[in-house]
Amino acid sequence: MKRYCIKCRAGRIEYFDVLAENDDGFKVRLTRISDGNEKVIEEFMSRHLFDICYKTGYIFEMEKQAATA
Repeated sequence: MKRYCIKCRAGRIEYFDVLAENDDGFKVRLTRISDGNEKVIEEFMSRHLFDICYKTGYIFEMEKQAATA
């Protein structure tokens, strides 16, 4: 599962996980954290919208974190 970070205002964290993909786009789980409150929603993102956001840098793939043992 890939996770993408969304550029947003300072003090807010937004990211989404791609849950499923088809020809038209992606089913995503969007997480928004602001002022200590977390909101999670699932919705559809069209492939066209995803491509535009990725190409402009509005979203970017988060690097995988190394596991520590």
